[in-house]
Amino acid sequence: MKFTAILALLLASTAHGFTAGTVGRSAMRLNMAEDAAEAVAEAVEEEAPAAPPAPKGPQKVPCFGATPWIGGPKFVGENYWDKLTMEYGSAETGTFLRAAELKHGRSAMLATLGFAFHKLGLTLDHISPHKYLSVSEGVTFADLAAMTPLDAMKHVPAEGLTQMFGFIALFEIYELTHKDGKLVQDATVAPGLSPGGLTGDLGWNPLKVEVTDRRRLSELQNGRAAMVAICAWIAASEIPGSFPLPLPW
Repeated sequence: MKFTAILALLLASTAHGFTAGTVGRSAMRLNMAEDAAEAVAEAVEEEAPAAPPAPKGPQKVPCFGATPWIGGPKFVGENYWDKLTMEYGSAETGTFLRAAELKHGRSAMLATLGFAFHKLGLTLDHISPHKYLSVSEGVTFADLAAMTPLDAMKHVPAEGLTQMFGFIALFEIYELTHKDGKLVQDATVAPGLSPGGLTGDLGWNPLKVEVTDRRRLSELQNGRAAMVAICAWIAASEIPGSFPLPLPW
């Protein structure tokens, strides 16, 4: 009986020593693995490049609509653009300037069409079933067709000019009060009067045409060409010899 008890005690002490040794070695391996992982993380942090410092002062505002040129697009007037958007204004100033250029370009494209139609004889006295532009003022379409385009505009009655400007004002009011094609009713300041609110985009696209950067650039470039063309045509019409190139009329 005593021998059996002594044998049981020896086995228990051996098992306890074996278990304690195994646990100790496992804990040592776990600590070594943790230390290695921490060392690798510290090395990665040391090797990672430092974040560049935050830029100070006004930042350059990119301008959409660089002119295609030999060797790549060229931004004509970049120095003035930088002054207006960095020194005298901000990025919102650039948005407003680009919208103003776009609107002037659209107006010039309409003006070139009207001027060309008048010079080529495609006037309302040949198209309209009515004889008079204004009965009360005694102005007929034939009278206007016999004048130069600029003189014809000068002889349009005040009521006619008011109708033109009123029609244009509807578009301006629409852009001032709408955003993404929807009327904004809960704003204290009209969307068009907020910084960067005027963009020239009315959000009206009934044909669902995809508006790509290429189409935007085409509209901008055609508008620029039309602004130059209408200035040259008016100068050639009103100041003989001021335009050196022959015109088709």
